[in-house]
Amino acid sequence: MRRSFINKLLPTLIALFSIGNVSAAEGVGCFGPTKEKEFSANEYISHHLSHCTVDSPLGIIHIDSVFYAVFMAVLFLFVFYRFAKKASSGIPSKGQSFIEMIIEFVDEQVKDTYHGSSKLIAPLSLTIFVWVFLMNFMDLLPVDMLPKAGEMMGIKYMRVVPSADLNVTFGLSVTVFLLILYYSVKIKGVAGFAKELAFQPFGKAMLPFNLLLKVIEEIAKPISLGLRLFGNLYAGELIFMIIAIFTAGGGVMYLLDLGVLPLAIGQFILGLIWALFHLIIILLQAFIFMMLTIVYLSMAHEDH
Repeated sequence: MRRSFINKLLPTLIALFSIGNVSAAEGVGCFGPTKEKEFSANEYISHHLSHCTVDSPLGIIHIDSVFYAVFMAVLFLFVFYRFAKKASSGIPSKGQSFIEMIIEFVDEQVKDTYHGSSKLIAPLSLTIFVWVFLMNFMDLLPVDMLPKAGEMMGIKYMRVVPSADLNVTFGLSVTVFLLILYYSVKIKGVAGFAKELAFQPFGKAMLPFNLLLKVIEEIAKPISLGLRLFGNLYAGELIFMIIAIFTAGGGVMYLLDLGVLPLAIGQFILGLIWALFHLIIILLQAFIFMMLTIVYLSMAHEDH
């Protein structure tokens, strides 16, 4: 049995270096017949890294990422709206106290970091923090739970962690970047923003060099924001998949086999340890994304 597990694990470690994109070798799409045979380690990871996609005039859309990202946004809005509607000046409920604690925490970060005057920054920061955290939190669900449910409905591929999709993380970071440009022009004016690009940090004599540095600096902001969030969640997702290879998504009846029981126990223990550590990561990544957004927007409001 150990030899069987090693035979599963070794090809997986090799596959991690050979997988060049998130599409499985067997194709892309969304609906189709699902495999009934046992997956090899390579097939298991490739299948779980494949998106449910549809063609559109805009190109290929990962509708699984879109669905779960929108679902988390709706959940965030619904929960906060319900507690805001029920909020009272009396003794708050535990739920209201928790929501108020989150709002106060974000508000403190904004007051300490952002020195401009805008009614948008605090709500934007709260939205980013909670929304990114909820999308990250999907990584803590059992690897096969939602994909197996999808297979029962004829959905061949499904990835449930929106923030492990570059399209989602870059969508967030590019939106922040557009806000940076908007406030830079609004506060400093077109001429002021152009002077900042051309004359800082080394003065008029070094205009071409200044411009090159500033352009690289500005472009690096959305790229680093998007890649940092994507990289951490993608790596975490892969580790959960490697742990799941202990039983290779065999299902509940498969786990009841006494011969597989030690592997199932090992999977549970390793998964629990990684989940507890990963909980810190997903919270930290949401906090970092929010803080960098506040810092970048604060810099855009500073008129040199």
